[in-house]
Amino acid sequence: MCIRHPIVTMNCNPGPQSSIQQQREHWNRNHSTSARKLVQTEQLYNHQLQQIITYFVDILNAKGTLKQGIRESIFSSIKEIHSINQVLLVHLESGCIGRGFDLFCPNLQYYNTYVDNIYNASKVLRIQLKKNKAFRRFKKLQETRSEFNNHKLEELLQLPVQRIDQYKHFLQNLIANISPDNPEFQPLSRALNVVCTVSQRIENNTRCYENHLQLCRVQKLLKGQQMKVLAAGRWYIREGWLKVVPPKGAQTKPMMFFLFSDMLLQAKRCSPLYPTNGNKFVGQHAYPLQDCTVEKVFGHTKSQGGLLSLSFPKAKLLLMSSNQVDLNEWYKSLTSAIRKLHSTQTVVHQRDEFCPRTLREAPENNSTSNSTTTTAIPQRNRNLGSSENDVKVHKSSVECKSSAPKRMKQSQTPEQRVDTFSFGCVIL
Repeated sequence: MCIRHPIVTMNCNPGPQSSIQQQREHWNRNHSTSARKLVQTEQLYNHQLQQIITYFVDILNAKGTLKQGIRESIFSSIKEIHSINQVLLVHLESGCIGRGFDLFCPNLQYYNTYVDNIYNASKVLRIQLKKNKAFRRFKKLQETRSEFNNHKLEELLQLPVQRIDQYKHFLQNLIANISPDNPEFQPLSRALNVVCTVSQRIENNTRCYENHLQLCRVQKLLKGQQMKVLAAGRWYIREGWLKVVPPKGAQTKPMMFFLFSDMLLQAKRCSPLYPTNGNKFVGQHAYPLQDCTVEKVFGHTKSQGGLLSLSFPKAKLLLMSSNQVDLNEWYKSLTSAIRKLHSTQTVVHQRDEFCPRTLREAPENNSTSNSTTTTAIPQRNRNLGSSENDVKVHKSSVECKSSAPKRMKQSQTPEQRVDTFSFGCVIL
């Protein structure tokens, strides 16, 4: 059932009832204003989508300027998005906002497809503009049309992504200005939950893309390809210069440190004698954060900074900075990264504990534990969950030292992944 917006009436009775009525009228005005703006912006949005499909997608399809795969990579599911938004607009114009979003939200998978592809679409578009002269001329010609108001194609492709955030804003305003007893409240609340899920998906994609750009930037700063910074699940945190304090009282040496979610990379600047590598670094040590502990050391820099003590299973690192604020930021970043790494590993271990045991392990669990000396060797041969994993870890560490890097592309446990940080750097 479509709910029309109520007509605002004035109540001249003084007293508490008058103030309550005024508040309700204020809510009704805000609700009507949000509903009117939603319809107006939806009309403009549908018109813009229609222009993109008419002057870009359909003409490119007819002329064959771009191959079908490339064309789909750039425009993705924009036709399907326009189709479902046309249906939504019909309901919004008739005043059935809740009903319209009830029919609209189940089709938001087209938006999911579009937002997941938006960065790839931008990449493919840049490549085609460099390689395809005919497409470059066509794009420039179409962008000069008055219908686009001097907007570039790159900007037009962002419209569906931006519209999700606008839906979130409008739905929040509509819900905030109606009573929970209103029939529109429940459908609008359901729609807001679904739209917020897509909005969170967009934010996560943006974070992943920005993190990928940071990893690529750090990879380009490192000389050669011996140190692989790009890795699945790795997040860039921060970077900066810190002084390394030698254990035997020698002079401190400034080093560049890159902090990631799973390791701390120490690097030094390349020699200025090579102009091509003057702005690059050489990776020296990659410290895994899995078993790292961080402590603050005070009293060594006369309150003008401090020391950080980093302890690893096979090494200890003392880092000094004369900037107290910078040192505190490094301490917070390190402790936060280690805490998150440990919490992630704890969840993984807890999931492993609840995994069902195999049939071969069942008789061993029912056997008595008194004969440990006589059954130690058979149990070691049959227990695939404990001893063989240890052997695999030992073998993987030996192979990492003796074999080529190509043999390290097998699936690894969190314990084995520590050794893959090295390549050309020293793992401590």
